[in-house]
Amino acid sequence: MDKICNLRLCIHRGIHIEKFLKYNANYSIFKQTHNVRSWSVGLSPGEAIDWRIETLAASTIDGRRKGACLFCQEYFMELYLLAELKTISLKVTTVDMQKPPPDFRTNFEATPPPILIDRGMAILENEKIERHIMKNVPGGHNLFVQDKEVATLIENLYTKFKSYVRKFESQDTTENRQPLLSHLERINDFLAKRGTRFLTGDTMSCFDCELMPRLQHIRIGAKAFRKFEIPTRLSALWNYMANMYELEAFIQSCPADQDIISHIKNQLGLKTTARIELETPVYTTAIPVLSES
Repeated sequence: MDKICNLRLCIHRGIHIEKFLKYNANYSIFKQTHNVRSWSVGLSPGEAIDWRIETLAASTIDGRRKGACLFCQEYFMELYLLAELKTISLKVTTVDMQKPPPDFRTNFEATPPPILIDRGMAILENEKIERHIMKNVPGGHNLFVQDKEVATLIENLYTKFKSYVRKFESQDTTENRQPLLSHLERINDFLAKRGTRFLTGDTMSCFDCELMPRLQHIRIGAKAFRKFEIPTRLSALWNYMANMYELEAFIQSCPADQDIISHIKNQLGLKTTARIELETPVYTTAIPVLSES
């Protein structure tokens, strides 16, 4: 089982929880395990809500931090936004998939996450999880706006990034980087033309939850493996990223740079000698000085 791409979403009814945004090493959803960490958002003390969503995401290098699975972060962001609106309460728990809790191994050993469990029903496929958030989770439908132009715009961006970094040991050329660069330029031009904070307007949508984790992977991974940086002349794209960096939904779900690099390395089978697991976690969110052209 790939220990990086793991997420479990458990939805229950009639639960009272406290609102806090901190790690709690004593919390465990499973019996007899300490290999979990968790934090919650969505309720003030004493409040009740009809829906409680619990997210289990496997970490990467140290077995404790959030991992860098794109789908896990995408769903995390969507649910976090709903928790901020108090339509749900959300608890996020990281699980060390190298040493998973016994109950997790018993129930999901052969199932590749992410997994969503709603009142005893397991939903196992990404598209079905997304559809469930849209149709069944309170407020979820508001995130899933219809915009074919945006959907087409962000499609295949990550595929081009992976193609670019896969042969990172070979010489970098303009021809190698052009497909990725051209796609970033199209997104920049679209944002400049539309003039809104986010892809579909001044409020976030599912498309932003999909795009921004991929942009963060590109920012960190392309620099680590190809010494490529998103050009500062793409000012609309950088301004968009700056808006996203200000949001708790992204900050709370964002993996460390080292975990993104580890995820990409393992996903693409890249071999490096760097011992990044020994480094202090870094979260790159600073915006560079933008050029005029």
